[in-house]
Amino acid sequence: MNRRTFLSQSAGSLVGLAGAGVLGSVAAQEVNQAAGMITPATQRLIDNSLDWLAAQQNRQDGSFGTGNYSGHVAVTSLAGLALMAGGHQPGRGRHGEKVTRAVEYIVRRCEDPNVPGFLNSPRGFNHGPMYGHGFATLFLAEVYGMVYTNPLQSELRACLGRAVRLILSSQNAEGGWRYNPRPQDADLSVTICQIMALRAARNGGLSVPRANRDRCVEYVRRCQGPDGGFRYQPFGGPSGFARTAAGVVALYSAGVYNDPAVTRGLDYLNRMRPGAGGGMFGQPDFHYYYGHYYAVQAMWIAGGNYWRQWYPAIREELLNSRRADGSWQQGLMCSNYCTAMALIILQVPNNYLPILQR
Repeated sequence: MNRRTFLSQSAGSLVGLAGAGVLGSVAAQEVNQAAGMITPATQRLIDNSLDWLAAQQNRQDGSFGTGNYSGHVAVTSLAGLALMAGGHQPGRGRHGEKVTRAVEYIVRRCEDPNVPGFLNSPRGFNHGPMYGHGFATLFLAEVYGMVYTNPLQSELRACLGRAVRLILSSQNAEGGWRYNPRPQDADLSVTICQIMALRAARNGGLSVPRANRDRCVEYVRRCQGPDGGFRYQPFGGPSGFARTAAGVVALYSAGVYNDPAVTRGLDYLNRMRPGAGGGMFGQPDFHYYYGHYYAVQAMWIAGGNYWRQWYPAIREELLNSRRADGSWQQGLMCSNYCTAMALIILQVPNNYLPILQR
């Protein structure tokens, strides 16, 4: 039984037990949002693409990535999350062993004696290594509690703890994070990776001080412009699609939901959907997958018309841009990265990833 079936069968009983309480309404909302979003034909294409992605795993070390991104911790982690979004857990499901090997690879990256807990790529292009650290920490936090065998379970727990402590110690005085694990300057695109990882870790039971969360919220708020969109940094510059999607999800990750800053950000994004200006739809660029990865999460959590109008549009666009072999590619970007991002976006209605569950 998959999660959608489970939720559809249990929502009624939950509502009955909880009355008008939060538990019943949340379960019912998840079922209603997911209903009909992934058709059987779409699922067949997704399954084919999951098979393609799984086959790209490096047989020697369990990593993902091509060319200059070979062995990249962010690409490997996103590939693992994409498989998990399809219901494959460590040791369980058709691609469960692939997820386990990805976890093992990331845990081995935690051995840098110079920067304890720093999850960094050992080779290839590595601009902004805190991006990779954030995605890798998120992956470990999402899989935390799904690994039951030692010594991997113990290694994962220790590595995740060190990775979280490194994020906390790298937050700068403004409340954000930047490319390297040092508390110096900050930008929104790196900050979202860290606060989302911290939220996932906190959901898993790790300690994340409220003071770090509050400082992050203030930094993100200062990045919002008069038009409701979010900027790269607080001190000016234009608002943008990807930055705004990241800003909204950063606030969600920090526990800020019913807030004017969130509503203004959602409305800025909504003006960019098909039929309302276009935005990033139909205009893939270097930040296309990154932007839509956050945008679909923003709309899923917002629910209602935001979600109902957004998801079908990005679903059809991605399916139309899918290559014959089941992968996605954009320019010279790593196909493993593009495919993992596309699959995470398409599988959001499954609601398998803990970070998406309310």
